[in-house]
Amino acid sequence: MMGGLILAGSIVGIVVYGWLLYAYSILVLQVTAFVAVGTVLGIAVWIGWTMATTPAPAPLETGPKPLGTDGSADPTNQK
Repeated sequence: MMGGLILAGSIVGIVVYGWLLYAYSILVLQVTAFVAVGTVLGIAVWIGWTMATTPAPAPLETGPKPLGTDGSADPTNQK
């Protein structure tokens, strides 16, 4: 049911946009370009804000490697 409504609404939107583009071409193109550029720049702002306000992860601790059961550095060396 919902898929059919989305399909019909999308088709109506395409037809209305086409008619508006024919009737008011310059204005519709200007509004479309403004919305497209604004959307892209808004996403860039969101990504930048997220990167700027997210704290850096804690550094990984580098320690000695675990030893095998017999004390050797090779855990597969079992006697």
